[in-house]
Amino acid sequence: MAEDVLTPITQAMNEGALSRRELKRLMRRSNVPGLVHLAFWMLAMIGTGFLVWLSMGSWWIIPAMFVHGILMVHHFSLQHECVHYTAFRTRWLNEIIGNYCGIVIMLPNKFFRYEHCDHHTYTQLTGKDPELIELPIGLADYLRYISSFPYWKAKFSELGRHAAGRLSESERRFIPKEEHKAVFWEARAMAALYAAILLASAWADWWGAVWYWWLPVFMGEPVMRAIRMTEHVGRPNIRDMKENTRTNLVTTPMRLLCWNMNYHAEHHYASSVPFHALPKLHKKLEGYIFVENRGYLGAHIDIISQIIGRAPRSDS
Repeated sequence: MAEDVLTPITQAMNEGALSRRELKRLMRRSNVPGLVHLAFWMLAMIGTGFLVWLSMGSWWIIPAMFVHGILMVHHFSLQHECVHYTAFRTRWLNEIIGNYCGIVIMLPNKFFRYEHCDHHTYTQLTGKDPELIELPIGLADYLRYISSFPYWKAKFSELGRHAAGRLSESERRFIPKEEHKAVFWEARAMAALYAAILLASAWADWWGAVWYWWLPVFMGEPVMRAIRMTEHVGRPNIRDMKENTRTNLVTTPMRLLCWNMNYHAEHHYASSVPFHALPKLHKKLEGYIFVENRGYLGAHIDIISQIIGRAPRSDS
């Protein structure tokens, strides 16, 4: 990091807004908040799954699967916490639940952990951040990304490549050589599991996996794409952590759904702080981070304004 750039955490500490003792207290991990949150989230998914069941045989199944899919794709939010080992205090809980989430949304957990580590190291740096989403060059490009077709094309290609024992050049930069085989076998196991579920569904002539899992995930992914854009897209492609990440102020139900990842700037500046402590960290960092008060909608208004030229591009 450039020597003349202070992180918001360092700046807040230097100015007395946050003490080391307070930060250490915020970093304490616990199983209880994660398990309680998981229980309510699972109950909500059972509820939306029940809506899918009720709507079978009618056109209501389309909105039912979409709503169910929105909850399903937020397995990403929980998996994200698990790869940081902050969802739960017990390490094996993070591993097991992280792998479960990865299976649901086709994101191998070990691979994601290495990819996400580089994302934090090189946030918003073109050519270095493996999760970088560039500002779309036009509205058609913007809509194409949100459609999630490019995302799924990349995910299927990625899974197939890893199952075949190959890595891209960028992947070789962030996956340690000694872990290559583990990443390959992880992809093979995931592909084999999907194939087994598909064969079992055909043999039993019961397609619950399609109606309650796969189709809803595909239908809900555009919502996740739209949310992921609000984290960094349209912010400068620079190292300055006070500028390259957004925190979005959203409603309580949305915060619960995304496991507080709307506090994205706070998370990037102190990634060891568990999801349940991010609201407290947000209050401590008030004035030291970039906050979009209008929430996800406001972030997209900003992004679209930059795309159509009604607002200066943040990288200009």
